[in-house]
Amino acid sequence: MDKKFSFMESGMDPEVKKYFRKIIYSFFFGLLWLCAGSIAGIYFKLAFIARASFVYNLLFYAGLIAALVLLLRYYVKTWKNG
Repeated sequence: MDKKFSFMESGMDPEVKKYFRKIIYSFFFGLLWLCAGSIAGIYFKLAFIARASFVYNLLFYAGLIAALVLLLRYYVKTWKNG
């Protein structure tokens, strides 16, 4: 059998593999940011202003925004490279 048409031996194209890896990492890091913010905000009651002191709320929201900026920077850097 000609190796050019064999599906099992050909493997995946490296460019397609690189593109799928970008998609998976982008989805994973976005979901990780969302879950970490939700858990910290709801479970530890940092998102509710009436439940925690103002300093903890301020630190929580500042950290959440800083993490979002880093996440967006990662997205731009990853997807701009082609």
